[in-house]
Amino acid sequence: MLVVGELINASRKAIGDAIKAQDRSAIQKVALDQLEAGADYIDVNAGIFVGKEAEYLTWLVQIVQEITDHAPCCIDSPDPKAIEKALAVHDGVAMINSISLEKERFEAIMPIIAGSDLRVVALCMSDQGMPETADERLAIADKLINELVRNNVPLDNIYVDPLVQPVSTKDSFGIEFLDAVAGIMTGFKGVHTICGLSNISYGLPLRKQINQNFAVLAISRGLDGLIINPLDKQMMANIIIAETLVGRDSYCGNYLGAYRSGKFE
Repeated sequence: MLVVGELINASRKAIGDAIKAQDRSAIQKVALDQLEAGADYIDVNAGIFVGKEAEYLTWLVQIVQEITDHAPCCIDSPDPKAIEKALAVHDGVAMINSISLEKERFEAIMPIIAGSDLRVVALCMSDQGMPETADERLAIADKLINELVRNNVPLDNIYVDPLVQPVSTKDSFGIEFLDAVAGIMTGFKGVHTICGLSNISYGLPLRKQINQNFAVLAISRGLDGLIINPLDKQMMANIIIAETLVGRDSYCGNYLGAYRSGKFE
């Protein structure tokens, strides 16, 4: 499971305040905490700072990699100029979050990732809006994957995000997402799937528990990437257990290692 730590996002008040104040130690602590909790990539987002996003995004990449021994970042922006400036200071293979089938976004981001070794989140969204059914998601995924491959992006670098939508607004949104994950993982061998989970529980009580359970269901359908808060110990434990149960843990090695290191409570 590839885990992207989601906490360095300027839309979170504490992070936005720290970015504005150029508080290196506050940002670096969040980065280190996520890495130590099991994140593979550290998401960096400065999207609320109109006119200064590129400057702040570049600063975030630099200070995160400085404190984490050059751990890779997931550069989270729809602005190609901000992405390019952040990539110019990034060491190693970054992830770009994200490209979609929306014409303007697609044409802006594709030149950055074409022919590169970057990992990319491919969002199942088009100019027709957000898909509601598994079939609609699969149709977008098909076009996106083929365009990415045509532009020399390796299958292994593509992480399709089928888009989680709130089950509180339509009771079929959960199962349609899960069916889309299964369809992508079986129909497009070699690609990956990824998502942020929090939308599934929007408007409902006990959101954390809903998200934790939905993660397990998604892993059972083939999901192999998550954009989450890795400091949620129960979520991280659930991921380890779910991967063991679906056969992604040779001789239960990861499970036993996590048990011995006290990751289960």
